[in-house]
Amino acid sequence: MGKPKLGVFKFASCDGCQLSLLDAEDQLLAVADAVEIRHFPEASSRMEAGPYDIALVEGSITTPHDAERIQQIRRDAKFLMTIGACATSGGIQALRNGADTAEFMRAVYASPEYIQVLDKSTPIAEHVKVDFELRGCPINQYQLIEVIQSLLAGRNPRTPRHSVCLDCKRRGTVCVTVAQGTPCLGPVTQSGCNAICPSYHRGCYGCYGPAAQPNLVSLSTHALNEGASAAEVSHNLRNFNVYAPAFRNESQRLTDQIKEQN
Repeated sequence: MGKPKLGVFKFASCDGCQLSLLDAEDQLLAVADAVEIRHFPEASSRMEAGPYDIALVEGSITTPHDAERIQQIRRDAKFLMTIGACATSGGIQALRNGADTAEFMRAVYASPEYIQVLDKSTPIAEHVKVDFELRGCPINQYQLIEVIQSLLAGRNPRTPRHSVCLDCKRRGTVCVTVAQGTPCLGPVTQSGCNAICPSYHRGCYGCYGPAAQPNLVSLSTHALNEGASAAEVSHNLRNFNVYAPAFRNESQRLTDQIKEQN
């Protein structure tokens, strides 16, 4: 029957999530031995067309060509998994969503008339059916290996869904918000990094996107009561996962609140 065929594809992104996979080293060798890698430009010059049993997709959709290409990848893939914040929520480039894209192009490019770009940077799931999303900026390489091994073994992947706060408790990390008054998105952010930033006395930046059922209004209210401005709280939510619905909606609510007050 042969080994399962794997394809890795890139759209608008920094390549960081693919590099996380390559950094897995020993674990990656075990996976590479269990699959036939048919398309992985970051790691190999071998480029073979589908069909693929598994397709890993990094990056957001930002151009008309992207929107066409992801449709073909979906047709070629039995199982399509998006990896990283760009693919799962539009990424840092989604900061331009809702702004004047034409103005940005004029500021960046000497000849913007040659550039074709969509008005928004959008996640893969807004264009095709996605079978599994692996969050992070960048992704946790061990989570990715776990998901691939799970697929090969025919079992459901096990990735955490709790918030970063639980990781801080498990590590014995003192809460930076309670102890230092540092703004932190840990209570509303999905686990994945083992609470790296709070362990170095910094607030969580929300790299893994909203946790399950996040209470953003409560977190914002607490921050406002502690002296933060609505603009500061809204700015904290506009990060790697700015276009994730929970972050986007709360940030917009605060922005509308500021406009009403002015």
